[in-house]
Amino acid sequence: MTLDMQHVQAASLMASFAERTGLSSDAEPTRYLWTDAFALMNFLSLFRQSGDEVYASLARGLIEQVHHVLGRHRADDPRDGWLSGLSDAEGARHPTRGGLRIGKPLPERQPHQPPNERLEWERDGQYFHYLTKWMDALARAAVVLDEPAYRHHAVELAQAVVPAFLRKKADRQPVGLFWKMSIDLSRPQVSGVNPHDALDGYVTCRQLRATDGRDDALDDLVDLLRDLSQEGQWTTDDPLGLGGLLMDAARLVKLADRTETDNRIICDIVTGVEIGLQHYLL
Repeated sequence: MTLDMQHVQAASLMASFAERTGLSSDAEPTRYLWTDAFALMNFLSLFRQSGDEVYASLARGLIEQVHHVLGRHRADDPRDGWLSGLSDAEGARHPTRGGLRIGKPLPERQPHQPPNERLEWERDGQYFHYLTKWMDALARAAVVLDEPAYRHHAVELAQAVVPAFLRKKADRQPVGLFWKMSIDLSRPQVSGVNPHDALDGYVTCRQLRATDGRDDALDDLVDLLRDLSQEGQWTTDDPLGLGGLLMDAARLVKLADRTETDNRIICDIVTGVEIGLQHYLL
């Protein structure tokens, strides 16, 4: 398949996505943070390749919809307004300050409801590894669309969610990040910890900080997530996990200010992925 054919196919897929999810049609907006993060990257790539302002407009529209849908409470929730609790006007200026919902079909599990592993996959809340994907996409949009506000939204998102997701020992020392939090970030919905979340957060915040060398707003988060990532075990036979690890290693390699710690993390990732691939291919 030639590059031109790939571009045509990608353009067709993204046009269908935009219409189906209410981005370019009168359909009710259907937003899902993971899918939307990759969709935003696709629109940005199509814009860079073609120069067609249609894709820039779709990218901006998608960002606005994600923030105004997933940055606010669900229609079936007794709460309303921005997740941050800010006023309508202030929330519109800082749409990520309370995090962003996943966009799952079912309401989140309430404190009095017992956990149900099957249902939890369909319940709303906040996923850390979805949030980092949106931070990355926003940072790219800030550069490609020359919209510095998008980078600011990504920074505010990191500052809001990293402390909220921290799982701590009795002595208050952080040991990882909860896998899933409630919509308002007040309680964990799934108490498990995935070490890849801390790594993904570290790489994302490093990249985000690198987009503006004058900004030290992320220094404390970078240090915290780096410490949580250094002793990670990166062996997995999950194909999604393997791909995510390789992406993080590649993103670290490209950092202009890569450190010895980064180099050690890259080596550990590659070693773990090599073992994981051997198990996956068996």
